[in-house]
Amino acid sequence: MKSEFLKRLLSSIVLLILIYIILKLPSSFFVILLFIMIIITIIELKKIISNKIILYFGYLFVICSYLSVLKIHSNIDKNLFLFLLLISIMTDLGGYIFGKLIGGPKLTKISPNKTYAGFVGSLVLVIIMTYFFMFKLEVDKLNLGIFNTNSIYTTLILSIFLSFISQIGDLIVSFFKRQNKIKDTGNIIPGHGGILDRIDGMLFVFPTYLFLNFILHTL
Repeated sequence: MKSEFLKRLLSSIVLLILIYIILKLPSSFFVILLFIMIIITIIELKKIISNKIILYFGYLFVICSYLSVLKIHSNIDKNLFLFLLLISIMTDLGGYIFGKLIGGPKLTKISPNKTYAGFVGSLVLVIIMTYFFMFKLEVDKLNLGIFNTNSIYTTLILSIFLSFISQIGDLIVSFFKRQNKIKDTGNIIPGHGGILDRIDGMLFVFPTYLFLNFILHTL
């Protein structure tokens, strides 16, 4: 467990450094990077989904998800982009740490490694991250769109909901991997497997945020 945890922790640190570099990149480089990630994600998706109709729907969903990432990064706010990424990362890290340290009842048969302790741990880590983000990085620099507010409670509710969505995304990918008896979608990232293993939650968080923003804006 210790070596696996260290790999996972180091991978998360490297990813955070890469995210910081990405935030500094010109938009053209970011678009190229997204295109490369779309190709890799589509290749990995094909490995875990055998039904062609579901696979084509998956391709469409992946493309829409990446377009939502591009929209938030380029047209809305880079701090929001970072905030949403951190929700997904802390959800994944919190679930792993609390799940391994506490253990306890399993959350679902879809993903046997996930526990109720991990589920709660994900939310705890996301709450801590949100508090730090708002008060240490100044909330007025975070453009939350229709959710834009100085209220820590509104931002926490949004963070908790998106963390829940991130976990659902993780479970959906886990379901398809389990169906095809595949542990990881790839081995690009040590401790995490493939790109899809790492961004499964993110693929759901970004479009969900935009969808919520659109619905509340039209009400």
